Amino acid sequence: MTGSALVVGASGIVGNNLARHLRERGWQVHGLARRPPTGMDGVIPLAGDLLDLEALRAVLRGLQPTDVFIATWLRQKTEAENIKVNRAMVRNLLDALSPAGSVRHVALVTGLKHYLGPFEAYGKGTLPATPFREEQPRLDVENFYYAQEDEVFAAAARDGFGWSVHRPHTIIGYAVGNAMNMGVTLAVYATICRETGRPFSFPGSATQWNGLTDMTDARLLARHLEWAATTKAARNQAFNVVNGDVFRWNWMWARLAGWFGLQPAPYRGHGIPLERQLADAGPIWTEIARKHDLAVADLSLVTSAWHTDADLGRPIEVVTDMSKSRKLGFLDYQATDDSFFDLFARLREARIIP
Repeated sequence: MTGSALVVGASGIVGNNLARHLRERGWQVHGLARRPPTGMDGVIPLAGDLLDLEALRAVLRGLQPTDVFIATWLRQKTEAENIKVNRAMVRNLLDALSPAGSVRHVALVTGLKHYLGPFEAYGKGTLPATPFREEQPRLDVENFYYAQEDEVFAAAARDGFGWSVHRPHTIIGYAVGNAMNMGVTLAVYATICRETGRPFSFPGSATQWNGLTDMTDARLLARHLEWAATTKAARNQAFNVVNGDVFRWNWMWARLAGWFGLQPAPYRGHGIPLERQLADAGPIWTEIARKHDLAVADLSLVTSAWHTDADLGRPIEVVTDMSKSRKLGFLDYQATDDSFFDLFARLREARIIP
């Protein structure tokens, strides 16, 4: 079953991969973003600001999507501001779509901060036991993910559509200029290490180096989003979504190093954050880009060191349970090292890395 999809956040790592997937599957796809991507065959771009309700109404007037996929957020300085801004974005979107009465399903992409807490209290306090399971209650702390969910629930009760919430772990996928992109960040870091002779040093905590973890391929997440939108048993459910394998970074780091022809540096019990390691690397990347005729010479557009540091620096083991989706029929699996390798190959093809 296909329909007319509105992908909100089409320029991001989730939205970009989702829009392409749905189009390949025969959906009509509109991609909404402040600066929507171009060159996506069959995806109709829409430029809109979710914080400007009247302008948004004008952009969406006449549109009658059957399915809405929300995969965007704006980071603010405090969690209170995160809640205010990101709640308004979801509310404005669903209010603007409400008069058409066409929406049958809304999918909201959040993440594991549902269990780990917001940036201001990330991985602190009393946290649920791992592996994280969907039935675990919300933390007793303000969190913009909860505010976004509540806006979806309220609009669903008003307009009668079904909903799903998707909680991926760290996402691997193709997108450039995205605020949360570990795969591209690590590819650029490895390239700098190879070109300069710097050690390829794991930047994170000993817990992450030694403990179990998992990740989410953006392509698998796209399939999960379509599955939930078109599966009756998945209606009005929240789901974790990860690749299905687990690994330790002390194994994965060597795998990533090998792809770039590097030897991983010995881990000495603590990592040096990438924000520090790459603090002087802007001119270095500009020169690498010039030397190899790369598509992007601005380091800030191809790295999100702060977010990679937050993920790899966590002081707790993070493993995610997928039993709920499995029981309802979503059985897709993706090896995480292959997720990285596929991404690196695509980055090379697109001349993002040499």
